[in-house]
Amino acid sequence: MATANANGIQIEYETFGDPSSPALLLIIGLGSQLIHWQDEFCQQIADNGYHVIRYDNRDAGLSTKYDELAMPEIMEKIGALFSGREVTTPYTIEDMANDAAGLLDALNIDKAHICGMSMGGYIAQTFAINNPSRTLSLTSIYSHCGNRKEFLPTQEVMEAMMTPTPEERETFIEYMLKFFKLIYGTGLPFDEEFHRALAAQSYDRSFCPEGTARQYLAIMVQKDRTAKLGKLKVPSLIIHGDADPLVPISGGKATADAIPDAVLKTINGMGHVIPNLNAYWEDIKDAMINHMEG
Repeated sequence: MATANANGIQIEYETFGDPSSPALLLIIGLGSQLIHWQDEFCQQIADNGYHVIRYDNRDAGLSTKYDELAMPEIMEKIGALFSGREVTTPYTIEDMANDAAGLLDALNIDKAHICGMSMGGYIAQTFAINNPSRTLSLTSIYSHCGNRKEFLPTQEVMEAMMTPTPEERETFIEYMLKFFKLIYGTGLPFDEEFHRALAAQSYDRSFCPEGTARQYLAIMVQKDRTAKLGKLKVPSLIIHGDADPLVPISGGKATADAIPDAVLKTINGMGHVIPNLNAYWEDIKDAMINHMEG
């Protein structure tokens, strides 16, 4: 792994494949780290002729943290937003899209395929809107087009998201295991061993619930991108599961409807599943490769 100075912050990143091959930038979701892009997933795409780049968003993993806003203040701002009031936030989805552009600048990459999952999809869409000439293609996975009031999680998922994150390691792992299972969907058996190991690895690498909460603030104040997506002239693939309780499939459909000529791939039974080639992501990987080749 390596660190780049980009957009005024430090970004931790890792690459797979030949740097002379077409670049694919992978943007992870809320509270997740670059390790949540499965190693095997990245390597198999690289083996198909791509220079794959995964990185930690700001406030996650080993990238810059914004620790000046503590949890009590964050929760107060989240409550204000739920009440319909406006608040200031440490940063926005637009800032995070600028981080992605800055990372490509630091790596001397002019153009790249851009792929984001969940919050990473919001960032990827924003990157494509702001940098269409740098976007070879866009893949947006279980995201929506920015209208957070329309594409809401289920009540059970929302309550789980608002539950304070345990600080003790083993309790945190059990907490994350329960959440992963809640949002997983209905189509395939849940791999407890895989998800338990991932939760442990993420805790040991960087435990920062305040960072996740600050990222959530950025999600809550994001702009509705529908109109701007309607002007986007970038080959776009939208992937969504029909059993997603965190971002409903209506959000994926609305994104595909907004982008001219976008392709919507619906996966039966899939929820909000962390990249895992043994569960759905083999098909997602193949769809991404076919999309980038096309």
